[in-house]
Amino acid sequence: MAAGATRVSRVGVSDDRLRGAPRGGGASRADNASREGSAKARREANGLAGGLGVAQISQIQRARILAAMFDVVTERGSAGLSVAHVVERSGVSRRTFYEIFSDREDCFMAAFDDALAFAAQRVLPAYQAEKRWRERIRGALVALLAFLEEEPIVARLLIVESLAWGGRALERRNEIVSRLVLAVDEGRREARGGAALPELTGEGIVGGVLSILQTKIAGGDGESLVELTNQLMGMIVIPYLGAAAARRELDRVVEPRTPDRRDARLLADPFKHVGMRLTYRTVRVLLAVSEHPNASNRVIGEAAGIKDQGQISKLLGRLQRLALIDNVGLGPGQGAPNAWTLTDAGREMTRSIRTHADTPK
Repeated sequence: MAAGATRVSRVGVSDDRLRGAPRGGGASRADNASREGSAKARREANGLAGGLGVAQISQIQRARILAAMFDVVTERGSAGLSVAHVVERSGVSRRTFYEIFSDREDCFMAAFDDALAFAAQRVLPAYQAEKRWRERIRGALVALLAFLEEEPIVARLLIVESLAWGGRALERRNEIVSRLVLAVDEGRREARGGAALPELTGEGIVGGVLSILQTKIAGGDGESLVELTNQLMGMIVIPYLGAAAARRELDRVVEPRTPDRRDARLLADPFKHVGMRLTYRTVRVLLAVSEHPNASNRVIGEAAGIKDQGQISKLLGRLQRLALIDNVGLGPGQGAPNAWTLTDAGREMTRSIRTHADTPK
């Protein structure tokens, strides 16, 4: 889907608010300024409406469904998973699910491809940063193990469930394995007598590494995957560079890595922890508060495109109960308008919404 800049659209004030203006040419400067401001708001609405429209809301719904797929496949496994399970966990309707995905396999493949893309964004730069074969493989391996360790649910889907799923997922997995085999088997160029090595050397190494990872991840005992680096590197280099090189790999220091979840956050449901049902209006109101801090109900309503003050009050109250916004004003009962602002949780929520809405698929 095409992504636009995620901005909440405004709408102009209703004509009812302008009926009190003097007729003829006697309009005051204040009235003219009000009309100009309303016209500006309408122009901004036309310019910004594409920023958070149906496509972007659909993108957020997609993220919720995929996050649910990750959770459910981890809990139930591929064989015990159904569309009903994913729909129930995601909080979206069955109709919405089928508007985005054709069936459960289509949904699983989307989750698999997203997870694979985010893993590649971590692994490929580490691989390309080195010149020598052994260092390239080591850099890529450390990056992969760190990613899988930081994202255990993603790791299970990529390494364990993709194999159990079969069908298209298994075909895609085999494509990736073939690429890994080619990268690993470049080691024969550095090997003495590399041409004499069996043709299946690289395939056997990659298969062995994946088998070990599958066992560790499926066991779910919390064992550090990064700590496997030296042993796995020993397995990889010994056919090409010999036993001495393998022993040197076992003695190397594994550099600690700072967790990096910038990409994987796109795999999470931004509404998961607040018990919130996603609606177009709810998202627009939340983003309107973000765009207009300390604004009143009326301003938020105009920015969100909701003219009914009863509805905007209800939505604002709901977001306040969810601790996503706070009223820092005195309130109408105290002779002053409300002044709505985001809480820390609300700011995190809006960042997540914009992240998902701005991500092309």
